[in-house]
Amino acid sequence: MTKHVLVLFHKDYRLLDHPALSEASKQGIVVPLYIDEYSTASRSKTYERMAINTLQATIAQLGGTLLIRSGNPLTIIKNIIHDLHIAAIYTHERYDPSGRHLMKKMEEELSIPVFFLQGRLLTTPGTIMTNQETPYKVFTSFWKKVQQTSILPPQKKPTHMEWFHGDVDKPFKDHGLTYFQPGEQQALKKWRQFLYDNIVDYETYRDFPAIDATSMLSAYVANGEISVRLLWYEAIEVLRIDDIEANDKHTHKKKSIETFLKQLVWREFAYHQLYFFPEIIQQPLQAKFRQFEWLPTDSSLFTQWKEGQTGYPIVDAGMRELKQTGYMHNRVRMITASFLVKHLLIHWREGQDYFEKQLIDHDIANNTMGWQWVAGTGFDASPFFRIFHPVKQAEKFDSDGTYMKKWVPELRDLETTYIAKPWEAPSHILAHAHIQLGIDYPYPIVEHNTARERALLAFDKLKTKKKE
Repeated sequence: MTKHVLVLFHKDYRLLDHPALSEASKQGIVVPLYIDEYSTASRSKTYERMAINTLQATIAQLGGTLLIRSGNPLTIIKNIIHDLHIAAIYTHERYDPSGRHLMKKMEEELSIPVFFLQGRLLTTPGTIMTNQETPYKVFTSFWKKVQQTSILPPQKKPTHMEWFHGDVDKPFKDHGLTYFQPGEQQALKKWRQFLYDNIVDYETYRDFPAIDATSMLSAYVANGEISVRLLWYEAIEVLRIDDIEANDKHTHKKKSIETFLKQLVWREFAYHQLYFFPEIIQQPLQAKFRQFEWLPTDSSLFTQWKEGQTGYPIVDAGMRELKQTGYMHNRVRMITASFLVKHLLIHWREGQDYFEKQLIDHDIANNTMGWQWVAGTGFDASPFFRIFHPVKQAEKFDSDGTYMKKWVPELRDLETTYIAKPWEAPSHILAHAHIQLGIDYPYPIVEHNTARERALLAFDKLKTKKKE
């Protein structure tokens, strides 16, 4: 009698380069399972459920049935082991604290073999270490080490697979995602179009939010709908071909691809930090910042930031884009985060929690490292005293105001000269644009120089405490 083996899916909603699925297919009839572990409302959870619907449909087309369950993972797994006489479990390693806890419980309490394979990252945490066998704290050194590391190539889809077929579980309710379409095939299509047609502009324009120069793969990567090893190897292959045809035409494209690969390794760096320092979800990596004097959370200021009503158009554009779409351009994520932490002196955890609820592409390691980077509290982070000037950032990365006018439409008729700083516009210019500050659009909730000095004073106090 052919045995049944369970494949537990979690943030790996694909068939291509899925090591757990590949290994399980060699052992018996594959029983695919997804467990909806968390009931907390967030946009990333909505997206994940739509990704599961797509995976369920894909497996059904192949003759299988994806089991969908909600509740305590260990209890659910034990019940399925009993009901379907499961002989072994295959799944991918997890590096978040709750995932690692579940892995430990599975090893301790289940009566059958459990195989944890590496299918989420380029490398396994603990394999990229310094000469002193400690985790890297500087990204550049980590990046160099990754380049010297042998990364396993992506695996093909199993050619022969027997799927479990049973009663079909009801799919999740479709919430009608407007801006993102989940699914492995969508991810592959978007990736290859970017790689072969658009990546050449990535290095030059990736920081300009009004220009379509980024891959837009973040939600797919966060949910494992596309493998980072596949991204790495296919990008490397294009580099190899370009090197063979080396000429001036390919130089810029090569630099763009290398910059993109660095972004994959930034994600890797974030997961390695999360693995070794799981407390970073709640605590600063640099212990000295535990004494930093954050201001009590002012509900009105925090609300104005969340609603995109700060009076700084680049900040407001980003926060409104996030609220409407569940996405925000990466450069603007840094600007809006810096404004909350340094202009308003509101604790970075408040922003981290808000982004977790709002971002469709939320990734626990990326989100945590991103906020600690902006706050200056993490390893290899932007120093706290480096404070983004929201006007200068807007003038540099959205000079004609295209992005700001799109998401802050009340400013669409304002002259470009003043789009980043409407409070400096003469009254006749504002009147011509049908803007009355304080009514149609707010005055700045803080003045930049005053806020900057306040932040630097708080940082100086921290340095004084450290000496004491």
